[in-house]
Amino acid sequence: MNFILYAIPIFFLLITIELVAEKWLKTDYYRVNDAINSLSSGVLSQMTGLLKAFIPFTLYLMVFEYIQVFTLPNHWWVWVFAFIAYDFLYYWNHRLGHEVNVLWAAHVVHHSSEEYNLTTALRQTSGSILSWVFYLPLAVIGVDPVILISVGSLNLIYQFWVHTRHIPKLGWYENYFVTPSNHRVHHAQNEIYLDRNYGGVFIIWDRIFNTFQAELDDEKPIYGVRKALQSFNPLWVNMQVYTQLTRDAYRAQRWQDKISIWFRKTGWRPADVDAKYPLAKTDLSKFKKYDFALSLRAKLYAILQYTIIVGLGLIVLLSGDALVFWEQLTIISFIVFSSYSLGAFLDGKAYCTLLEAAKNISLVGLVYLITLPTAMQVGFAIAGIFALLCLVLLIRIQPLPKAQVHSNLAPKDVFK
Repeated sequence: MNFILYAIPIFFLLITIELVAEKWLKTDYYRVNDAINSLSSGVLSQMTGLLKAFIPFTLYLMVFEYIQVFTLPNHWWVWVFAFIAYDFLYYWNHRLGHEVNVLWAAHVVHHSSEEYNLTTALRQTSGSILSWVFYLPLAVIGVDPVILISVGSLNLIYQFWVHTRHIPKLGWYENYFVTPSNHRVHHAQNEIYLDRNYGGVFIIWDRIFNTFQAELDDEKPIYGVRKALQSFNPLWVNMQVYTQLTRDAYRAQRWQDKISIWFRKTGWRPADVDAKYPLAKTDLSKFKKYDFALSLRAKLYAILQYTIIVGLGLIVLLSGDALVFWEQLTIISFIVFSSYSLGAFLDGKAYCTLLEAAKNISLVGLVYLITLPTAMQVGFAIAGIFALLCLVLLIRIQPLPKAQVHSNLAPKDVFK
């Protein structure tokens, strides 16, 4: 059983509580553009997951059916064993996700935020189907697919709460389990913190395999990645490293480099490509967050658009059986387009208003093409019309100034 769907309301409740804490404690851990990018990445991950899950899960079923060595009963101790074994395999999946180019291309999505809050936990990749390979040993020893999905979802749910800066070190608990403190280290790009603390639930694997690093009082974590995303578009965050690897493979002279680059250590580039097309890395001594200021009205509009995206996503997740394949595919395609358009809006692209207008108009027509209850059709149609009115009446349609790349200086407020 996949428990993640049932945990979604709890996720948003905890995010709300953290936002209240943000206001109460006067911290500065949230930005609307960054948070919506994280949340939109989460929606995209769930949608694409529906399309790509069939192949890897079928592979697990085939191994379980034809290659399993033992037949494990459905007893409590099997669930406990599977939970621990899954986390051990997750450690290696996660670690290699940082150490191999093609795996990092997918996992970088989760590390691309320059903030660290509970929305960061939902910033998940849409581009990887390779992670299932790491869990095939569980099929060989006879762990039922239902148990695998269950413990996997519980592992992911546990990881949600550690993405916060509001919880300090937790004493003895730090020695055995992943906590907010030691996971803050994992998301930091400081040299001393780089590529540390890979555990999902248990931190003991990092201690055993010498990849543990405690959070230091005199070394404040700087979040993000060395080759910064410089965008609030969730589609670009999913494609950034894949695009760079493809370029490098195309530009490489030696065919061996064209192939091996995908499986080399993260950051490796062919010598000829690196010399001719050097890539700049973030200078942490001069680090400033990528930002693009939006007016309050623009922020509210972005939140409205994200709410519509979430509503459509929940329809696919909760009512998928009532929809035929082309209807599911149509909604998912619209969500992908909406996420791209909203990302362009958050980045202040000059063409974003045209995309947003087209999206809002399309939404009104979309809901009547899909088999939905009348109340839902009316609700989404009203939302689309209202969003279009907001775009026309509250947002000035004009070319937008270029976003401030890695600057804490407040750029000109737009959409006034």
